Amino acid sequence: MADGYLEKHQQDYEARKAQWLRRQKHRPRPTRRPSSSASSPTITRPDDEAL
Repeated sequence: MADGYLEKHQQDYEARKAQWLRRQKHRPRPTRRPSSSASSPTITRPDDEAL
């Protein structure tokens, strides 16, 4: 009895997963934003960091 129960739920899970994957295939891909480091000025460190 337990094996049939587990197999049924495994089949339900596989069906839901396949449906979810089909929906994901049709979603638009997110666009890349420019990295924040490219727009912000770079910080220059002194050659001698000893205080």
